[in-house]
Amino acid sequence: MTPEIMTVLAILVVVIILLVTEWAPLEVLAMLVMGVLAITDIVSPKEALAGFSNPAVVTIWAVFILSGGLTRTGIANILGRQLLKVAGGGEAKLVVIIMVIAGVLSAFMNNVAVAALMLPVVMDIARKTGRSPSTLLMPLAYGSLLGGLTTMIGTPPNILVSEALRENGLEPFKLFDFSPVGLVVMACGVAFVTLIGTRLLPKRNLAEETAGRRPDFRSQYRLQEHLFQIRIPEGSALVGKTLAGSRLGAALGLTVVGITRSGATLLAPPITAVIQRDDLLIVEGNPDHIQEMNHWGQLLTETDTIGPDALTAYGMQLARLGLKPGSGYENQTLADIGFRNRLGLNVLAIERGGSHLDTDLKSRPLKAGDRLVVYGPSEKLAQLTDNAHFQPPEMLTLEDMGNYAKLGHDLRQLRVPDASKLVGLTLSESRLGDAVDVQILCIVRADGTALIPTSDDRFAAGDRLVVWGTADMISILLMQGLEGMFIEADAPQTDLSMLEDDQVGLVEVILSPHSVLSGMTLRGMNFREKYGLTVLAIWRKGTAYRVDLRDMALQFGDALLLYGPWDKLNLLGREPDFLVLTEAAQEAPREEKAKLALTIMAAVLIPVIMDWVPIYIAVVIGAAFMVLTRCLTMEEAYRYIEWKAVFLIAGMLPLGTALDNTGAARILAEGVVGTLGPFGPVSYTHLTLPTS
Repeated sequence: MTPEIMTVLAILVVVIILLVTEWAPLEVLAMLVMGVLAITDIVSPKEALAGFSNPAVVTIWAVFILSGGLTRTGIANILGRQLLKVAGGGEAKLVVIIMVIAGVLSAFMNNVAVAALMLPVVMDIARKTGRSPSTLLMPLAYGSLLGGLTTMIGTPPNILVSEALRENGLEPFKLFDFSPVGLVVMACGVAFVTLIGTRLLPKRNLAEETAGRRPDFRSQYRLQEHLFQIRIPEGSALVGKTLAGSRLGAALGLTVVGITRSGATLLAPPITAVIQRDDLLIVEGNPDHIQEMNHWGQLLTETDTIGPDALTAYGMQLARLGLKPGSGYENQTLADIGFRNRLGLNVLAIERGGSHLDTDLKSRPLKAGDRLVVYGPSEKLAQLTDNAHFQPPEMLTLEDMGNYAKLGHDLRQLRVPDASKLVGLTLSESRLGDAVDVQILCIVRADGTALIPTSDDRFAAGDRLVVWGTADMISILLMQGLEGMFIEADAPQTDLSMLEDDQVGLVEVILSPHSVLSGMTLRGMNFREKYGLTVLAIWRKGTAYRVDLRDMALQFGDALLLYGPWDKLNLLGREPDFLVLTEAAQEAPREEKAKLALTIMAAVLIPVIMDWVPIYIAVVIGAAFMVLTRCLTMEEAYRYIEWKAVFLIAGMLPLGTALDNTGAARILAEGVVGTLGPFGPVSYTHLTLPTS
């Protein structure tokens, strides 16, 4: 075995392990493989890059565009609308028709696109018929997969094996060469799922669950139970503040969905809406949180303000940290990093471009060139001398601290009384750390020891809290803003129908397979500011979550219930991160182009079937005409291409070339034949008995 063969086989083993473990993004892994093969001179640079010009890869991305054209012109929607009419109410008939339609579409379209297109239709059928979504969605998934087996363009592996035949001097597969086997497999799959498969799936009777309530997705989230109204009394410190400035969301986990003022109700108010005296806020959340936060008012102010010298009275220091170029912390927030828990320091301000940022620090993504003004023990600062992310700390003076105080921040010292309900609670349990834009710089215990609090540190009787923030935020912390705020018991019960009109509505979305939001929190991505919408609930694995949503890391498969203006909700259909399940908010298809898209698809398929034009030429021309005829825009064409699949295939093809060139493929083939040969084809010899 030559060194080249050993190297290629080692790369192959590593690739298989990384593919199975998903340690690295697949497309990145493919690029690394391509680069390593070229650097080690196992393949030439031309061979390493040949995957991108390979006819199979060209065919794949062109088919994605053709599929996008059929999608945007509403071909699947047109078929789906007829689904319920044809199927009637029988479950078996529904399953068969769903699988057949999905299979037929997947024979010529991307199966992911087919599933995404039909998903809202199938969900709507489940709701209208009261059937368990699982009994219809799983058949949709299987139908999309099985349909791709019936034609050469139905799935990328079919295209790859056909091209492999051509490259080896053999006749490639034709468009429908897969059909005899594929149709049999699909028919068996449909029969199995219809007769047996659906019986193995978990079922929830939506009709029973939603009895007496609106028979749609809104009832699944049980929002009605978490809607109530609170009155803002005269003299409240919240009067004159915006919804964002009130911190009602962060402090109490409440979402203001409407404001009733002088008999008129403003639905889905923006975060810039100003709270006024006697406002009746329609909120979604847990009313118990209002009572739970009453213990904030048990904090006693020992002095009105304290001077900057108090900061160094407990062995603490001020310093400035510069973010190193190329740091992995760029574009991450302090909350994402877990800055205080990880480094044991408080961030008082961020210096950026000659300005000082001193509000909402936890949710601000860090940028290259940022300098953080931090406060904490000298030993913690000394540990940052060789930090991978920050420049060595630059110590600051009390005069520097006084300059920051002039920006509108106060230093206060608060005491936890013996009878306070804060005693025994952790910082995270008390919500003091996240509730308002106030930092607890340190906790001074009764014995004089001082510490930078982490989320797990518990309050004790007699603790003195050194806090930093604006006077308004400190007043809210001390319940001067929340004091007197009460639930309006006499207000008429808020019904979900009251929260929707021609301007405002509710929409359900799920994270798409291509979403980059998986693993991110709503707080980290500034969801409300970015999209202008409010997340009222998250549906995950059969459970609706309605509180503490801002810090929930999103997962693939999560369903989000969004509330806001229809003009913003209607834009979600253009977002690649979401699949819109609510039909009313889906991007309107170009149905006037449907016949044209079908004509283009036919013009692609007929020459291929008749063997007049190679498929990779026909699909490229067809993709061009999809754009030229405005069946989809160029931007949409780029969006419909599964770039991960393109890069993965193009990057892995050189590995196949390396296996072939070095002889590693022959060794593997001989090993397989030698091991499995005895279990291969068996020929039977018919003995002819002698006749008498």
